[in-house]
Amino acid sequence: GTGKNLAAQALHELGHRSKGPFVRVSCPTVPENILESELFGYAKGAFTHAASDHKGLFEAAHGGTIFLDEIGDIAPSIQTKLLQVLENNEFKPLGRNRTVRVDVRVVAATNSDLKEKMAQGEFREDLYYRLGVVDLHLPSLTERREDIPLLVDHFLERYSRRYEQEKKLPAPDVMPQLMAHDWKGNVRELENVIKRAVVMS
Repeated sequence: GTGKNLAAQALHELGHRSKGPFVRVSCPTVPENILESELFGYAKGAFTHAASDHKGLFEAAHGGTIFLDEIGDIAPSIQTKLLQVLENNEFKPLGRNRTVRVDVRVVAATNSDLKEKMAQGEFREDLYYRLGVVDLHLPSLTERREDIPLLVDHFLERYSRRYEQEKKLPAPDVMPQLMAHDWKGNVRELENVIKRAVVMS
């Protein structure tokens, strides 16, 4: 809820790869046994129900950016293959002998403490250091309260337009309450509050 997806998209759009594709992968939402084939693709007949060749998301992101959200949740076997892609810019789709070369910027995000996961043997140390070329910390909304008025205005604009209502301004006593609130759900929680206010007003 801190805006990782938006930050990744901004990095893509402001960079020299902006004309290329932006591919987002929410790692925890894809079952472990499917994630590898989704990322790297597969050949026809590689497994049951593989009726045709399937291009993976890394190949689909060629020339652009792939955003791996919640990278800390991927299985060790996939971590190994991901490390190979980062080091050599190539991989083998499931069921194929030939390698595929890609030119992709990788942006990864996590809510997990990867150093703790490394200590527990759940995350590869070499992958951690290969990914961590540039670290960006996205603070919680409570740590950047000065953004709240801007976000409130943005969400009021968005949802007034979506629900075809005239944009209304918050009552004078509302903004101090929003500024003082402890936003445990971060930007997503604030967005839901403003959306609900627009719908109910």
